Amino acid sequence: MKVIVCGAGQVGFNIAHYLAGENNDVTIIDQRPELIRKVSDTLDVQVVLGFASHPAVLEQAGAGDADMIIAVTAADEVNMVACQVAHSLFNVPTKIARVRSQSYLAPLWANLFSREHLPIDVIISPEIEVARAITKRLQVPGAIDVIPLVGDKVRLIGVRCTDLCPLINTPLRQLTVLFPDLAIVIIGIVRDGKAIVPTSEDQMMEGDEVYFVVDTDHVDRALAAFGREDQEARRIVIFGGGNIGLFLAQQLEAARPGTSIKIIESNKERAEFVAKAVGHTVVIHGDALDPEILEEASVAAAEAVVAVTNDDETNILSGLLAKRYGCRRTMALINKTTYNALVAPLGIDVAINPRAITVSNILQHVRRGRIHAVHSLHEGFGELIEADALETSSLVGKPLRDVKLPGGVLLGAVVHDGKVVSPRGSTVIHPGDRVILFATADAVKKVEKMFSVRLEYF
Repeated sequence: MKVIVCGAGQVGFNIAHYLAGENNDVTIIDQRPELIRKVSDTLDVQVVLGFASHPAVLEQAGAGDADMIIAVTAADEVNMVACQVAHSLFNVPTKIARVRSQSYLAPLWANLFSREHLPIDVIISPEIEVARAITKRLQVPGAIDVIPLVGDKVRLIGVRCTDLCPLINTPLRQLTVLFPDLAIVIIGIVRDGKAIVPTSEDQMMEGDEVYFVVDTDHVDRALAAFGREDQEARRIVIFGGGNIGLFLAQQLEAARPGTSIKIIESNKERAEFVAKAVGHTVVIHGDALDPEILEEASVAAAEAVVAVTNDDETNILSGLLAKRYGCRRTMALINKTTYNALVAPLGIDVAINPRAITVSNILQHVRRGRIHAVHSLHEGFGELIEADALETSSLVGKPLRDVKLPGGVLLGAVVHDGKVVSPRGSTVIHPGDRVILFATADAVKKVEKMFSVRLEYF
């Protein structure tokens, strides 16, 4: 597949990294020479220096025979015009654009991005997606990551093992013996910053981040098995009243009417704007690092603090201050990957990576075959894939013990006739079943082929 990526920032770089690693023909356009040099030195892709919306630049990038354009520059208008030019002049089939400004996304102007006007197939709004991801984490207390799948019949849950976790130093093969009725499959363990695909003999250790696929009805039992029986937060303080903080407050108001929500925003004009845009949320003008402001917001009594300012350092420090004041759980928005290894040892409970969330949203529109959703896990470790089993798939019609899965692929769950089945050796997958798999970065292409529609299928 030939893909043009407009913008060599963090999101564009990572999208190109993923796609180039799967032998796609990728070209990156950016107007900043230093970023183009970095891409050229780091990735096996073509590079073009110039403005992504200029027809001549797109032509140089190979738009004439491109399958897809992904516009993720820092400017919404450049992304939109690049997609328009790609459509009108080069007839590029699939156009994806990142659009941050909510003025463009208001329901009143929903017709703007139709084929008759601005022909963009997929609009990605990072701030809205990040706010949704935070809301999901808040709904499952004790989890560091939550991804709903198959209409929320199945969830991927990430937890951090503490010294209170009763499963520490227990071989994974014993889980089915200890919890025979618990539909859970552990698909990944991150230890000391290194991600591993576990075998049945591997054990979990204190400090590990463990990712597992579980029947949604079994989430509470699964968390209890890991020693996490936290209560859902009803008193929440948000540090930062930017788009993410505002969307988060609005979503929480709609989903959990009885929740006490407070926002601390340092900019007075923005604080006044947010106060008018929310319902019962209390907005406080002040600095999230000011002890008096933290006391005014009753951070000591908060059950969750979510730090989503535009500054990573402020998010980390304010989260640590909140913990020191007595807050039970802190979440921090962190853009710089260099801080990831520091977050857990310092005491931040959940790190929110906006780049990974945006990349995941884009990837699910890039994947081919009968693939419904794709979620990137832990900085390129692998992908969680939700797909339909086809008659022609090698997975279908025989017990899983007789199926040879590619290396680096684990089967997490099967949904058959609306019921979640935890895969065992005797499990048989039928055509039309929804399958949840985890694949390391090296194995993703093999999984994609397993779920492609072959000619003989028709």
